[in-house]
Amino acid sequence: MANKKENPNRHEFSLTVEKEAWTKLVNEAFEKVRRDKTVDGFRKGKVPKEIYDKKFGKESYLIEAANHAVSDEFLRIMKENNYQLVAEPQIHITTLTEEKLEFTMTLVEQPEVKVKKYTGLKVTKGKVEVTEEEIEHELGHLLDRFSELVVKEGDTLENGDVAVIDFEGSVDGVPFDGGKAENYSLEIGSGSFIPGFEDQMVGMKKEEEKDIVVTFPEDYHEDSLKGKEATFKVKLHEMKVRKARELDEEFFEDLAIDGVNDEASLKEEIKKSIEAQKEMDTENKYINDLIEAVSKNTEVDIPEEMVFDTVEAMFENFKQKLAMQGISFEVYQQFSHQTEEDIKNQMEKDAFSRVLARLALEEIKKLENITVTDEEVDAKIKEMTEQYKMTEEELLKHVGSKDMMKYDLEMNKVVDFLKEHNA
Repeated sequence: MANKKENPNRHEFSLTVEKEAWTKLVNEAFEKVRRDKTVDGFRKGKVPKEIYDKKFGKESYLIEAANHAVSDEFLRIMKENNYQLVAEPQIHITTLTEEKLEFTMTLVEQPEVKVKKYTGLKVTKGKVEVTEEEIEHELGHLLDRFSELVVKEGDTLENGDVAVIDFEGSVDGVPFDGGKAENYSLEIGSGSFIPGFEDQMVGMKKEEEKDIVVTFPEDYHEDSLKGKEATFKVKLHEMKVRKARELDEEFFEDLAIDGVNDEASLKEEIKKSIEAQKEMDTENKYINDLIEAVSKNTEVDIPEEMVFDTVEAMFENFKQKLAMQGISFEVYQQFSHQTEEDIKNQMEKDAFSRVLARLALEEIKKLENITVTDEEVDAKIKEMTEQYKMTEEELLKHVGSKDMMKYDLEMNKVVDFLKEHNA
């Protein structure tokens, strides 16, 4: 028996399994769970129910029976209603005894989407221009990357110098973990150390020793050091400066770019690189602007579960990116001073926009009957395996599945449609 309450996207059922049907499920579940149980005096799998209940409790077979009943009811409801679900079913068991099972089931369905306008949006695509200043700026960065550290001729440490030092920090005369290093290279003025540390080093001489007193910030990641005054015993071993590179034959040999052997050809290469990046950025912005315009012309009541699931996926992706950088989430929390809840709350707005955009594009796909064939999917897989030097199995493990690949190609076709009909 089911008592059903509905709203446009969420379907809620209060369900009761009648006594006769429930007794049958409980008995079947008991037979299943006792197969692997052994009790002295009885053959394996033949423990009487009253003894099983005393030794192992009823919960195991009652839960087994409940899982079976919930699955049966879910399949029946889906068959009768043909819902297109966008979230995992939510199950809440309210009564679970040998006599009765009562539970609620909440199913969240794909909402109705109305895209009022998606052609003739007149979204403007930016123009790509590369200035001489940008080329010179990038050339400067390139020269910096190829610069060399050489021993400084002078004997006084200045801002911009790299100091090779030994140091040991203590609070109230007691050394603390992580506060000691030898032959550590520190660029003065980089702001890498505690505020005030590098400033007090300016003016030091080679082989000079000095006590540097600083105060840890109140928001320092290590609780035991927050706001504490610390003394660092510092010894300056060596001073280095960056030797700027010249656009000479040796530099171009180190650069090792085919066809680049003088300033003019290097600037042309830099221009092409900046242009390519700007083209990509401009195209991505154009696509985002098109999708945003479509989203603004879309009416839909988005279920909160869809936003929640998207936030969860974004959060997991965020943690994976941190891990790829060698940073654990716990360490990130220490220096960002953010809880998991803080980060997820910040993601909600973006998650809502992503869900809205996805629903809008999927609706346009249906309206315009945009499809992708299996042959197109196979061709794309072949192209990508050759491009990235991967096997098909490795590629599909990376992207998810052929169905996900097909979905991405469908969405790409929808975007192409929007671009073609933008004017």
